Amino acid sequence: MPELPEVELVARSLDRLVGGKRVAAARLLQPDIAPETTPRAFALALRGRRIERVGRRGKLVMFEFERGLFLLTHLRMTGRFLLLLPEAPLPKHTHAIFYLADERRLVFSDQRRFGRMRLVRADELPHLRQLRALAPEPFAAEFTPDYLRGVFARTRRALKEVLLDQTKVTGLGNIYAAEVMFLAGVHPQAVAARIGARRLPRLHSAIRAVLEEAIAHGSTLNVNPEDIEGSYYAGGYQGRWRVYDRAGEPCVKCGTAIRRIVQANRSTYFCPRCQRR
Repeated sequence: MPELPEVELVARSLDRLVGGKRVAAARLLQPDIAPETTPRAFALALRGRRIERVGRRGKLVMFEFERGLFLLTHLRMTGRFLLLLPEAPLPKHTHAIFYLADERRLVFSDQRRFGRMRLVRADELPHLRQLRALAPEPFAAEFTPDYLRGVFARTRRALKEVLLDQTKVTGLGNIYAAEVMFLAGVHPQAVAARIGARRLPRLHSAIRAVLEEAIAHGSTLNVNPEDIEGSYYAGGYQGRWRVYDRAGEPCVKCGTAIRRIVQANRSTYFCPRCQRR
């Protein structure tokens, strides 16, 4: 599933490719992906509206349209945006089509149909539970070591579980959480409430550093408009991971074999020497 760097890069690419473009017509082919609306209401709401900009909140791609309308999209496992020329065939799993005034089509496809879309008025955004539940953005001023200290103090869960909780830390998934914990030198099974004053600032810095590094790397990649997500998925970062998916390989710092354990039914990778409990 895409994590914050991938969603950030997708939003930036969409903003560059379709920001300022007008939607001549829209079709919702798979109503399940937008359960709060109907295909007719979807089409009527978007017809003729200009896309002002495309941004991100957490792992949500946010299209801002003129006259105070937003389209929130969660890509989930296999959601993809593609910008197609008029003559290009539609992908097999096309679920929504945005016909642009320049005759290109912005298509949302999703093989597993886990992705979700939601139309929201601007005045509804502050009250939307989906957004209100999210923790501060990792690059926001309010995301500080003291913020992490307060979050950790209220839980007895393992650090890895807390880092994946979007209501506590926004944007981290399985890959970057592993990288963050390695960079900070903390064990994934450590109880979050017991992370000491010396390691908290390191963990805070590691969260920002890993995400910034992944975004910076992805921003240098060439983007294929006909597979925007595919240009970034796994951040274009595969091969640069320090611990993720490297079980049995030597640690880049000390040479100790990277270990893999299972936490909450998900793989966790760490160096047993650099990340002692």
